[in-house]
Amino acid sequence: MNVTQGSDTGTEATAPVSVELLIGGMTCASCAARVEKKLNRMDGVEATVNYATEKAKVSYRGDDISVQDLVATVEATGYTAREPVPDPPAPTASPQESAAEAGKGAGKEAGKESGEEDAALRPLRERLITAVLLSVPVIAMAMIPALQFTNWQWLSLTLAAPVVTYAAWPFHRAAWTNARHGAATMDTLISLGTSAAFLWSVWALFFGTAGMPGMTHPFEFTLSRSDGSGNIYLEAAAGVTAFLLAGRYFEARAKRRAGAALRTLLELGAKEVTVLRDGLETVIPTGQLTVGDRFLVRPGEKIATDGTVVEGSSAVDASMLTGESVPVEVSAGDAVTGATLNAGGRLVVEATRIGSDTQLARMARMVEDAQNGKAAAQRLADRISAVFVPVVMGLALATLGFWLGVGAGAAAAFTAAVAVLIIACPCALGLATPTALMVGTGRGAQLGILIKGPEVLESTRRVDTIVLDKTGTVTTGRMTLLATHSADGTDKRDVLRLAGALEHASEHPLARAVAEAATARAGTLPTPEDFANLPGLGVQGVVEGHAVLVGRVRLLAEWEIHLPESLETARKAAEAAGRTAIAVAWDGEARGLLEVADAIKETSPEAVRQLRTLGLTPILLTGDNQAVAESVAAQVGIDQVIAEVMPEDKVGVVKRLQAEGRTVAMAGDGVNDAAALAQADLGLAMGTGTDAAIEAADLTLVRGDLRATADAVRLARRTLNTIRGNLFWAFAYNLAALPLAAAGLLNPMIAGAAMAFSSVFVVGNSLRLRRFTSLSPTADRPS
Repeated sequence: MNVTQGSDTGTEATAPVSVELLIGGMTCASCAARVEKKLNRMDGVEATVNYATEKAKVSYRGDDISVQDLVATVEATGYTAREPVPDPPAPTASPQESAAEAGKGAGKEAGKESGEEDAALRPLRERLITAVLLSVPVIAMAMIPALQFTNWQWLSLTLAAPVVTYAAWPFHRAAWTNARHGAATMDTLISLGTSAAFLWSVWALFFGTAGMPGMTHPFEFTLSRSDGSGNIYLEAAAGVTAFLLAGRYFEARAKRRAGAALRTLLELGAKEVTVLRDGLETVIPTGQLTVGDRFLVRPGEKIATDGTVVEGSSAVDASMLTGESVPVEVSAGDAVTGATLNAGGRLVVEATRIGSDTQLARMARMVEDAQNGKAAAQRLADRISAVFVPVVMGLALATLGFWLGVGAGAAAAFTAAVAVLIIACPCALGLATPTALMVGTGRGAQLGILIKGPEVLESTRRVDTIVLDKTGTVTTGRMTLLATHSADGTDKRDVLRLAGALEHASEHPLARAVAEAATARAGTLPTPEDFANLPGLGVQGVVEGHAVLVGRVRLLAEWEIHLPESLETARKAAEAAGRTAIAVAWDGEARGLLEVADAIKETSPEAVRQLRTLGLTPILLTGDNQAVAESVAAQVGIDQVIAEVMPEDKVGVVKRLQAEGRTVAMAGDGVNDAAALAQADLGLAMGTGTDAAIEAADLTLVRGDLRATADAVRLARRTLNTIRGNLFWAFAYNLAALPLAAAGLLNPMIAGAAMAFSSVFVVGNSLRLRRFTSLSPTADRPS
């Protein structure tokens, strides 16, 4: 049961209780707002409901209210609610069985999640397929006179009936729920229009003249008034349903991805761990670790859980979690974090936190909290419908009253009133958002930009601040040799060649940076002899007959070797700029100094200029120290820096900026950025980063080029403007035909033409997005 209590003492009855509920039946952001409002009206209840994740986080007093009360309140609002089903406890198994099953467990979990997602989308997909297969012949027969064989209208009724009932059921159900609460959304408009078109057609077929053999829809746009008994509008009802279901399916598929960030985060940890028990090494699933267990971490392995080093020393790459670009040196007594990478020596770690207490699990909860607190923008179509539906219904009633008042007869009056409802349901409404999204996302993919769904677009128009993570976003995220200094009388190439030869034998990330640069500039490196790794200090060995030392200045000091004044000056300047200084000595003398740092991406300064041009204020956010952050910010042109921020505090920085009234975009690439990306009004993940960041973000920049951030904002804004234009024309064509409907002059061809013309215009308008071009000349362009 997913419930947490604030106390285990005798005051348990009055302690605040938190529960998470899965909410079903929501069709738009206004549904989520309605459920949230209803729950918050209960005494002692605080609730947030998220439409994207379909979850409600509720805090309440356990002595007054039960989970069943909460569920009943949600159900009384017209939706469903249930608690997530907890996973069954893992059976006890031998170490051998556990090791064998560990690999299977991850696969089963992934399969379960995939199955849940598929099961949630399957009913909608089945309705869409049904609608498309059955509505295509209905539209073809209605619009092409050559296909109108004797009694074709009865075949149309047979094919259209399942579309308007079974396939369109989600619209009818949502319309009924909205009606119970006195609200009108796009679903209300769809249900009214399709039902009116279908029911009128049934009346005309059974009680009018439309069912007579030989009835046809002539291909003409006459404006003669009739009682409507010979007109059927089945193609409008079926076509509208099919188009709108297609749009709803693509939106739902994008929405189902919202929870993937949490799954990705929890899958980052090690699946297996080697524990030391009774002097023996035993491989078990990480989930079977207990506090106090000692486990082995070899070079290149992930640390299984949070703990304390009890034996060994190494460099731990924690950049994924902390954002620190420089590996952290650890030895006995130092704390280490689960899911970080052991980049150096052998470690024995004692587990101090497991399961939901680990830093990784806490970050997963932060991502979920951020997603739950991030209200999805109500669809623009729903906001328009909230005004449009009452107007149309009022017009239909006025039309009915007018024709009855002038003595035109009940049949003619009802014909005109129903025609108003039929023409008011714009088929292009279902195409307005999906077509613009498909073209926009397709063009974005060509430029290396992936847009997740329609709900992300509303915020891009208002974004005024962009928070940029440093490591991996503004910088490359890997250590690089930036400068080589040599003492008087020493060739820089010799410094790099001898240092590179020695570092080539080390696994340390700083050593790899030196070795890669030496190989690139000096070619084949000599092989060292008597190599020794000195944890926390550096390396030593013999290269081409020279006794070489490479590492911290403290290593040289232990050999009573001191830097000459020129190298000491270079060291101080490097460290002031936030770079790591590596001293090089051989034959008893300091010969050189190497500057290593996380290099800035070549495109970052240009990207910052482009973002400023779009009216955004850039802020650099990092876990690195202030000196490093200010150095990087100065090089790329950022004025505001927030440094030395712990991973769990990044989301707090975004919240603080939002509390100041800013609309915040966040660009990042690491696990430590995931919660902030989810919290931001617009999250942009670098495609070269971690899956957790990508899943938590709204947009993904495939190339990892920060310039794509400006293109992403521009493309999202252009796509949103296109959607707005589409919605305008989707309604405009139908609004133009409303006077004809009210005047009783509407015939099936005019209704079909309004549907066709508005749809064609919307598609054509969306296709203009293919001409969107990048600000960067190197970006991919369409052929």
